[in-house]
Amino acid sequence: MKKLKLYIACSLDGKIAKPDGDVRWLEELPNPDKTDHGYTQFLSGVDTTLMGYKTYEVVLGLGIDFPYKEQKNYVFSRRARDPQPFVEFVSGDIVSFTARLKEQEGKDIWLIGGGEINTLLLDAGLIDEIQVFIMPIVIGDGVPLFGAFPDETTFRVLEIKSFSTGAVMIRYEPQNRILGPETNPG
Repeated sequence: MKKLKLYIACSLDGKIAKPDGDVRWLEELPNPDKTDHGYTQFLSGVDTTLMGYKTYEVVLGLGIDFPYKEQKNYVFSRRARDPQPFVEFVSGDIVSFTARLKEQEGKDIWLIGGGEINTLLLDAGLIDEIQVFIMPIVIGDGVPLFGAFPDETTFRVLEIKSFSTGAVMIRYEPQNRILGPETNPG
């Protein structure tokens, strides 16, 4: 069974992108040692990526070749899209689709984001691990790590690592979800 891993960077104020989806601020941070923050190692352990359409557009706008050609890539979209190289568009029930993917054999699944999908899959109990890189910058207004009103969830810290860039990586696993009054069956 595959694990679903959210591997993501955010600002000190919990933003994963500026309001327009811009993530160039990540590249503008000093990185004198040219560290990849463990990205290459992480990517070697996944064979599938999941992302929302806005995140897909950001990836395409980076000005590089599509970076996940070796993985099976699913892009969630509210409407039908024309076929594109290296991705399969998925509309419909994201939770059921992701649960079926997790049942397959193979390497892990990378949940690239964005915030709405992060919340949806967290609330469904499908995220097995979060590896968040807190970057030494406050960007103000922007896209939050989790979209509006995620269920309260507690986590256990698995690892903490700091980098010469000033970034701090914290790897978590969910412990339990605390359901809100409208979803609590008791």
